[in-house]
Amino acid sequence: MIPLSVLDLSPVPEGSDVGQSLRNSLDLARHAERLGYRRIWFAEHHNMAGIASAATAVVIGHVAAGTSTIRVGAGGIMLPNHAPLLVAEQFGTLAALFPGRIDLGLGRAPGTDQLTARALRRNLNSDADAFPQDVVELMNYFRPAEPGQRVRAVPGAGLDVPVWILGSSLFGAQLAAALGLPYAFASHFAPAELDHAIEIYRARFEPSEHLDKPYVMLGLNVFAAETDREAKLRFSSLQQAFVNLRTGKPGKLPPPVENYEEGLDATARALLQHALSCSIVGSPQTVKEGLDAFVKRTGADELMVTAQIFDHAARIRSFEILADMAGL
Repeated sequence: MIPLSVLDLSPVPEGSDVGQSLRNSLDLARHAERLGYRRIWFAEHHNMAGIASAATAVVIGHVAAGTSTIRVGAGGIMLPNHAPLLVAEQFGTLAALFPGRIDLGLGRAPGTDQLTARALRRNLNSDADAFPQDVVELMNYFRPAEPGQRVRAVPGAGLDVPVWILGSSLFGAQLAAALGLPYAFASHFAPAELDHAIEIYRARFEPSEHLDKPYVMLGLNVFAAETDREAKLRFSSLQQAFVNLRTGKPGKLPPPVENYEEGLDATARALLQHALSCSIVGSPQTVKEGLDAFVKRTGADELMVTAQIFDHAARIRSFEILADMAGL
């Protein structure tokens, strides 16, 4: 089986708080390390009551300090929200503290709504368009400093911080290919362009000092339990959260609801079936069959698995079942 990694959005369940969610993230990372997952990433989202990882670099430091071997990174940092030098300093600091364990995934979406993006104090009119130039600028800060260089990332210059391009459209695939960087596709919530993006990335890939051949990591929802019925019940928390978000009512992660999808109207049901089509929900055998089929269809080099499960113990169990089925 190909390597498996974890995407943790540090979910904040109803009735809980961000402090507990961040402690849960560290606990999940320790279990993932023990189980053989390659890396755990955290995503930058703002003004979302159900996600605790807004200060992504701080969360990465918290988790890296509490683990010893698993790679810890950002999946991703939304670069239009930040000056490239600031990101280089943050991740240079992390790389200095935890050598050989830090990843930096970069995205060009704001990770929030427009009003909140404006509150982040960046220019909304041009930053997304400047994403390729910002990526190159950021990567240059990790190069050894040149004599006479006036602006340096300290820490950062000369440190090994692998950079990934994240995306849910063809734009990221083209940029990752042009720069010769590894590519992570957000198929766990935006699968529409999955096959086309992979095709473009592999066809146009230019070998670089960072990577000699294409490397694709795909997002995948996996909700594993002892039975298909139990897994489907756990999956309903993500379904509710997704419908709430898309209908302008975001909040904390809801508790599971029996037969949730059956009570939805046709529009909401179609939304879930499309957006969450890259999901494997079921018993150990169902998970194994779904995993094998997904890898065979996509040819992924690595999978990044996420599971927005209301109960933390059930979430840990889901990752245990997956690790066992994948032979980690």
